[in-house]
Amino acid sequence: MLIPYHLLEADTLTRLIEDFVTREGTDNGDETPLATRVQRVRQALESGEALIVFEPDSQQCQLMAKRDVPKEWLD
Repeated sequence: MLIPYHLLEADTLTRLIEDFVTREGTDNGDETPLATRVQRVRQALESGEALIVFEPDSQQCQLMAKRDVPKEWLD
């Protein structure tokens, strides 16, 4: 299930993005400040390059590049 980012409260969206950019394996040694990484993800959401995906079975929410989202979810 796709969740439109603009339907989330601002604080909730920020916490979701911060969780995503601070997960192990997402920085790959990148020393970019947290605020910059958060802003990049926010811009990707705003431009439609990234999407918020909620998996009801696992109750997990994640961010995905649009190109990685199954086509049938986009219809």
